Amino acid sequence: MTTRGGTLRLATRGSDLALRQAATVKEALDGRRHAVELVEVETTGDQLQDELIHRLGKTGAFVRALDEEVIDGDLDAAVHSMKDMPTEMPAALVVAGVPERATAVDVLVTPDGTALADLPEGATVGTSSLRRQAQLLAERPDLDVQPLRGNVDTRIEKLLAPTLQQEHERRLDAAEGEADAATFERSLEEWFDGLREIERTALEREVETAYDGIVLAEAGLERAGLLHHVETERLPADQFVPAPGQGALAVTALDGDLAESIRGTLDHAPTRTATTVERTVLDELGGGCVAPIGVNAVVQGSVVHTAVRVLSRDGEEEVRATRDLPVEHHRRAARDMAAELADEGAADLIAAAKRAEPDEAKREDS
Repeated sequence: MTTRGGTLRLATRGSDLALRQAATVKEALDGRRHAVELVEVETTGDQLQDELIHRLGKTGAFVRALDEEVIDGDLDAAVHSMKDMPTEMPAALVVAGVPERATAVDVLVTPDGTALADLPEGATVGTSSLRRQAQLLAERPDLDVQPLRGNVDTRIEKLLAPTLQQEHERRLDAAEGEADAATFERSLEEWFDGLREIERTALEREVETAYDGIVLAEAGLERAGLLHHVETERLPADQFVPAPGQGALAVTALDGDLAESIRGTLDHAPTRTATTVERTVLDELGGGCVAPIGVNAVVQGSVVHTAVRVLSRDGEEEVRATRDLPVEHHRRAARDMAAELADEGAADLIAAAKRAEPDEAKREDS
């Protein structure tokens, strides 16, 4: 593995989650005849915090800036969340390494652990994923699904803030003699001291929307160190089919010796096979980030168990299928599966989603 000055320079986004993910890659590569340095790069997705994810260009809002640094030769490789990666890559780049995947499932996070089925009618649930929105509405058409942007910790803070701030006000009134202090077993100071760090931060956050729950990737919560600090319900992957590549990381590099060396060190063959199936289906269907598409593949012996769910944005229409694809010919089988789904109506749903995109932009501009 040859790099400038013997140091492999890895591009990463600067969010806490991205840095944690990149650190796991750094740890795996460190000591392989060179040092590894993480270099933070700001992306379009980071710059436009108020835009919904599906409006940040068709694909690659969190990816292009990092890969450009690699293509230009300024950095050696880049670490990405695979679900953020476009299915079409620059010709010079390859996915050099795919480490073993974390869980791909989504979770519902609520302030008190309420399950999806038990949320009150008309409850407000936050997500900026069209896929999650459609799947939520397919399960619970009564829900009010509202946009939610920000890093993982920011999203959690937005969820927790209203409940914590209300509780703080109640305790403050009691401490000032405006309410019955006997209602509380602990003083205001004791209550505050018992809060987790993210809860203390949430107390100071101004929010416009009070969410009853939000939906996030379990892997993101786990990597951010927050999974055991919030109340979650794991959503079944057969209903809430994850995004292609969710839970997986990818390291991109220029095609050549360095890429081969990274692959030999990092690559987890079942994860590469499964995510290749998922991304091939997505590429063949052509949905990008503008249509609600879930694809989840798991290698089981000689087959890749693959579930696909394509929905209308309101969750009222869908095309779905489950297949066991041969590992030996998984890419070709994934293309065939996508073609079958397209013929069964998935292409029409995706076309309708694409037509809705310009109409939404006009409404937002007016």
